[in-house]
Amino acid sequence: MICDADCIFSNIEAKWPGSVHDSRVFRASAINQRLSQGEFSGVLLGDKGYACQTFLLTPFADPQTAAQRTYNLGHARTRARIEMAFGLLKSRFQCLHHLRVTPDRACDIIVACAVLHNIACLRKERAPRVALEMDWDNPAIFPDNVNGRLIRDQYVVNYFS
Repeated sequence: MICDADCIFSNIEAKWPGSVHDSRVFRASAINQRLSQGEFSGVLLGDKGYACQTFLLTPFADPQTAAQRTYNLGHARTRARIEMAFGLLKSRFQCLHHLRVTPDRACDIIVACAVLHNIACLRKERAPRVALEMDWDNPAIFPDNVNGRLIRDQYVVNYFS
């Protein structure tokens, strides 16, 4: 899932039933293909489980400078919005805590709940209380892209030094 600063989901890839690593789902997604081909401009933020790419920036695993630590802090604070969006979604729709349906049906339910969540956000409905209970960081399974690291380094130089 991808969301904006208002916790509105703009992209959902819900066709992978079962337990699949987030970065594997992203690598096979249409949004990844379109970003890779330059169809969209912009930058996504991912946790350390993703490979750093020119359009998907990740935190430094072992920041060496003050600028890199500041980047990681800004990255974490910004990426916290997706964690908040997940928390809001699960608080609004308690059924998402323990779905007892077929995997295909679960994917449909998740998408439906996300659409209803977006409508609630757009209508400025009162947000439910959110208890952040999960650590969303994943272990890395794909290596960083060299160009992605160069872009990340440029962000550090331009905005965090």
